[in-house]
Amino acid sequence: MSHIDLSQHPPFIYSDYKSSATRGPKRAPLDLGVLSRQANISVMAELAGNLTDLYDIGELEHNMICNSRQGGEPLGERIIVSGRVLNQWGKPEVGVLIEAWQANAGGRYAHKVDQHDAPLDPNFLGVGRSVTDHEGRYRFYTIKPGAYPWKNHPNAWRPQHIHFSLVGKTITDRLVTQMYFPGDPLLDYDPIFNAVPPMARERLISNFDLSVTEADFALGYRFDIVLAGAGATPIDTEDIK
Repeated sequence: MSHIDLSQHPPFIYSDYKSSATRGPKRAPLDLGVLSRQANISVMAELAGNLTDLYDIGELEHNMICNSRQGGEPLGERIIVSGRVLNQWGKPEVGVLIEAWQANAGGRYAHKVDQHDAPLDPNFLGVGRSVTDHEGRYRFYTIKPGAYPWKNHPNAWRPQHIHFSLVGKTITDRLVTQMYFPGDPLLDYDPIFNAVPPMARERLISNFDLSVTEADFALGYRFDIVLAGAGATPIDTEDIK
């Protein structure tokens, strides 16, 4: 992946997003490239070692509708999310590992920390993986996630969203972001979305795409991810620890 231009991304600490004050780093980021050149050969190999063709993806890992069934269909609206991963010059990034995770249709994650009183879905885990092809394309089958309450401020609700983590040719080539849905009224009230500079917010919103839709099965959304440059997809500070 190419160098990330931080001017296109939200600050690590954003006052309206309360927990960013304790989660965001207080010091300037370190240049891992410089550190790896100064470190011993084993550290350099760990940071810069080539991961191409090392990702072992199962047949159904991209299909969250099927990959965790326990004897029934997951509840909710079936959707397809597809797009391309591109560099700053619009060229495809091949062999990028994309991990996706999300809440179920009721707005609850299959995780012990999530104590929202919405029901869990025994047939939906909300986790998937894919690797980009020679055109930089990826594709996920899933359930449209529900909005859910959180404790950031009074009557706070997170918009419907899907998390994405991308890992490129080395462990230092990583981007974490969120995808939102068009027309969601909660976007105007969400401090995580609004921490992103205004010029870049639209890059986090997917587009309905009839060509991605599969007839009689699922609606389709397109979400292209640009890794660097003036059109970069903004990072997700919610997942920075």
